[in-house]
Amino acid sequence: MSARRPLRSMLFIPGDSEKKMGKIAACGADAVILDLEDSVAPENKDGARQLVRDYLRAHPAGARGPQLWVRINPFDTGLTLADLTAVMAGQPDGILQPKIDGPADVARLSHYLDAFEAANGIAAGATAIIPVATETATAPFHLGEFAKTSLPRLAGLTWGAEDLAAAIGASGNRAADGGWAFTFRMARSLCLLAAHAAGVPAIETLYADFRDEDGLRASCREARGEGFGGRLAIHPAQVASINSGFTPDEDEIAHARRVVDAFASAPGVGTIGIDGKMYDIPHLKAAQRVLDQAGAFGVN
Repeated sequence: MSARRPLRSMLFIPGDSEKKMGKIAACGADAVILDLEDSVAPENKDGARQLVRDYLRAHPAGARGPQLWVRINPFDTGLTLADLTAVMAGQPDGILQPKIDGPADVARLSHYLDAFEAANGIAAGATAIIPVATETATAPFHLGEFAKTSLPRLAGLTWGAEDLAAAIGASGNRAADGGWAFTFRMARSLCLLAAHAAGVPAIETLYADFRDEDGLRASCREARGEGFGGRLAIHPAQVASINSGFTPDEDEIAHARRVVDAFASAPGVGTIGIDGKMYDIPHLKAAQRVLDQAGAFGVN
């Protein structure tokens, strides 16, 4: 699953809003998450399932713009199987799984998907999973286990601060300077490390202030510099900034090519000088990663 095209932007769309679904084709996101969880009131769940199923069927796999994912309700709500029964007939590209405690919950969902794929004539393993891996007090303690657990459907890891705050009884998740409070910085860092240890992309959490375009751009650049590969979005206005922030720019690509070419011209050399600076193998790997990212998004 991790071999799919990287996802820079994953835009949430409430599953009970036919109006917002009508704007998906022009949203510009790499993936859209049709939400059956937090953005849908309990009394609207059944209607949302129907709308999401109908939208998926009207936009079949192979003829979609953005990938179409579904955020289901967590196991402890008792709604998971109802969600899957409704939406799997439409063959979503993936499932965003909220409020997990660890890899065992992802494995459990994967077993469910095995059965739903077989029942709906979907190729085995076609449905990817990205869990929101930090939303319970238990979850951060199990992040390292993703590197040791066989989860072929795992396509990334993302994290969330709002539900974690609720789970631990915190009155907020921000420090006095506006940055993440310590517990939430820790959860974020552990998610980032766990994703790379498991060999899948780390997806940054949402940026709540959708009107703050400058702040979003700066935050995306910082997140990409730390090793995140993409970001959740809560408003279509955020998509362009997120896509830009997680795509290498011309200067990065040019520099990466110089590094790669310099090492290619000196086979067997572990360090090389460029413009008075020394570069070694980690720099080469970073440069290759930039070129891989550029190629994935058709940037040259």
